[in-house]
Amino acid sequence: MSVVDDPIEPPSSDAKASEPGPLPEPITPSEEGGPRLGPKPKAAGGVTAVVSSMAYAYREAGVARGRALFRLNQDGGFDCPSCAWPDPKHRSIVEFCENGARAVADEATTKRVDRHFFQTHSIPELLERSDHWLNDQGRLTEPMVRRPGSSHYEPVSWDEAFELLAVTLNALPTPNGALFYTSGRASNEAAFLYQLFARHFGTNNLPDCSNMCHESSGKGLGETIGIGKGTVTLEDFDEADVIAVIGQNPATNHPRMLAALQSAKKKGATIITINPLEEVGMVRFKHPQHVEGMLGSGTELTDLHLQVRIGGDLALLQGIQRRMLSLEGAVDGDYVARCTEGFTAYREQLLTLDEARLVEDSGISAGQMQQAAELFAGSKATIACWAMGITQHVNGVANVQSIVNLLLMGGHFGRPGAGACPVRGHSNVQGDRTVGIWEFPPKWTSRMERHFDFEAPVEPGHDVVGAIEAMRKGEAKVFFALGGNFLSATPDTTVVAQGLRKMKLTAHVATKLNRAHLVTGDIGLLLPCLGRTERDVQIAGPQFVTVENSMGIVHSSEGKLKPASDALFSEPRIVARMAHATLGDRSQVPWLDFADDYDRIREAIEACIPGFDNYNERVRERNGFYLPNPVREGGFGTRSGRGLFTTHELPDLSLGTDRFWLMTMRSHDQFNTTVYDLNDRYRGIYGHRHVVLMSPDDVERLGLETRSRVRLRSYFQDEERTVDGFLVVPYDIPSGNVACYFPEANPLIPVGSFAEGSRTPTSKRVEVSIETLN
Repeated sequence: MSVVDDPIEPPSSDAKASEPGPLPEPITPSEEGGPRLGPKPKAAGGVTAVVSSMAYAYREAGVARGRALFRLNQDGGFDCPSCAWPDPKHRSIVEFCENGARAVADEATTKRVDRHFFQTHSIPELLERSDHWLNDQGRLTEPMVRRPGSSHYEPVSWDEAFELLAVTLNALPTPNGALFYTSGRASNEAAFLYQLFARHFGTNNLPDCSNMCHESSGKGLGETIGIGKGTVTLEDFDEADVIAVIGQNPATNHPRMLAALQSAKKKGATIITINPLEEVGMVRFKHPQHVEGMLGSGTELTDLHLQVRIGGDLALLQGIQRRMLSLEGAVDGDYVARCTEGFTAYREQLLTLDEARLVEDSGISAGQMQQAAELFAGSKATIACWAMGITQHVNGVANVQSIVNLLLMGGHFGRPGAGACPVRGHSNVQGDRTVGIWEFPPKWTSRMERHFDFEAPVEPGHDVVGAIEAMRKGEAKVFFALGGNFLSATPDTTVVAQGLRKMKLTAHVATKLNRAHLVTGDIGLLLPCLGRTERDVQIAGPQFVTVENSMGIVHSSEGKLKPASDALFSEPRIVARMAHATLGDRSQVPWLDFADDYDRIREAIEACIPGFDNYNERVRERNGFYLPNPVREGGFGTRSGRGLFTTHELPDLSLGTDRFWLMTMRSHDQFNTTVYDLNDRYRGIYGHRHVVLMSPDDVERLGLETRSRVRLRSYFQDEERTVDGFLVVPYDIPSGNVACYFPEANPLIPVGSFAEGSRTPTSKRVEVSIETLN
């Protein structure tokens, strides 16, 4: 009997009726006590960063496994599991940053979450633990299942786990009842197989973390320059005259970027920083790989900091460009005439803007705008970098396209030292999109259909927002996550939890425990996988995987550590086994052969996706290879072959009385939703994450004090959401603006509030009030 015909019955939708008592809230519980506040350091990096990195590495992994750091980002080693910043061609033996060291140590930890752990700890009990505590318990060691009505996970064999998946998936009335989520850490090989399975199964429901971060970049760039990726190389930074870092905090989120900025600065570049907070890493950097960086005062990075108000980026960018129109050399007239379209309409719009409103909305004085305009006007090579501070707004796409307008004005595409640089926050989020993780059918779908002899669905599937709505409405019944922490990463935490609990089955491929694993459907599966740092040996021998960094370079990654458990499967094998069990004779795809030899997966990618010619050969070369990029090569990928200027109305930033704009952000000791520790050293906040950063003037005006306990209430249309127990921290942030860490503040973010055109949740601009709690 085939697995597909197995008589196991899918769980009924009311199977959890016997579960005893209500479950705790899915939100992150608050820490005890209050935050310890100290002075901010004067520079990022230096001795402190080295000591912090090595202490964490050896505490978690020990001396033997901690030595894996010296294979991180090395030729023939493994790619950093943290951000997607590219590797230099000439690498140091310590080619990692504090974030990367923590990510490796976190994965290489000697702590284990085994069957005894789940016998000891019930799911309701685990829900009351902090995200830091959950992550700190260690690596998952074997497949686990939470059966209907149970309050505990228990061991399950891999064979039964795949049977449960296959039977439940095949019992769905329509393939669109399944949601296949992807984290940005999945390799190209795993992600390609995953999207191939989903489409072979019959759905384009492929929500992924791109939907929540750089979707606005992809949409904005795709429409205006014809490719949804950045256009610069790492070498361009050393040739730039001006580098703008907008809505981004490299020291915490992409620390190795600081080395590129320092090098550019030493070669004469001017750096403009645009951000509501003055972040230490953009003030001064001490390179921990250089003696002078360790011992000296470091390099001053930012020449001009524009402390923009939350939501004021478009007003600031348009105000700067309006002034550039009257500056000699600011507009490259020949380039604009030859290579672009839409400039006349854009120029006319800039000239109609109200000067007073630009200053008011942005919070930047006319003098500072003029100073920035003169710097951009004098630059022959400008790079614009940005991240979530630009994309996670209702007008996120407009923000990105205004940056494109700035670059087009000066002809800053297709020349050395110039271009667009959206900095990806997860190690292979860009590669996953390249190999097909998208809710829309890729342009190369017909090639894939011919190669594998099947017909893919043509209707767009659900993105993250659509997936949450489908769960809430009961239209989705199976949720499968290839990595990530869907519950904590998404907006509207309580709504997402309600949706997940309506599922017939939820399954998570993971290395460590997180909060999403504790909010299950009738059946919950935990499928533990090999980490990026670990040896992957299949039938064909040792394997490596590939990833794509922020600048479009595809390169190999091969783990070196002994796996945390003999029971771990690789991500490609988990996907292949699920596909084989579910599709059975309906598929001619050699799923199990793919799991045995990843070269065969890369051969299939080469056959289906343009730009991967001679994939297996080229990816084995030192430093990998660049994917095609028409803009980098001097043209545009738009229909007209020209860069497109666009016009955009300013957003309405008006607020009610005693209302604030809230932005969420990371602390220094976390990566995305993974909390390594409870400190935020670069902001001087220690031991507590449930804090709200407020202007001292606003603290005084509301009659609050440092560490006052408050309730935050968010407003969207006729909906209100609250979180309690946040403590006030006075901070240098524009009046009327506040900031909190995620995922703690994610319950305040409405799932219905998202960027126009990209549907990215508006995590950087949420209307809130602040109420004192006794």
